[in-house]
Amino acid sequence: MSDILTCPNCHAKNRVQNVPAGQVPVCARCGAPLPWLHDGTDASFEGDVQASVPVLVDFWAPWCGPCRVMGPVLEDIAREQAGKVRIVKVNVDENPAAPARFQVQGIPTMILFKGGQPVDRIVGAVNKNALMQRLNSLA
Repeated sequence: MSDILTCPNCHAKNRVQNVPAGQVPVCARCGAPLPWLHDGTDASFEGDVQASVPVLVDFWAPWCGPCRVMGPVLEDIAREQAGKVRIVKVNVDENPAAPARFQVQGIPTMILFKGGQPVDRIVGAVNKNALMQRLNSLA
């Protein structure tokens, strides 16, 4: 993983490589937790679901209307829950192996992982409050 994450506190851009186990990405300038939202691939999937915080994997496609509705919701959650959740977006058209492994038959499908294991599944677009309740149940 190598992504540019913007700090919600000081607005610095941070290049985030691999985050050590048990840690969350923090801003190099101010030390605040960064919103941990990035694109995942079939190749990176195993590492993407390993984190010290709950991981929400969003299986989506750019042509899917409900998937596009969920995008801003997931961005808001990543910003508001910085340091408390990792969100990984997997484009099912470009990465078919991970969705097949978890029998994703419709999109958007979001699978919540804790300790690298799937613990909950949400199919279809849901509102932010419903998604937050599911995330909070993992804390």
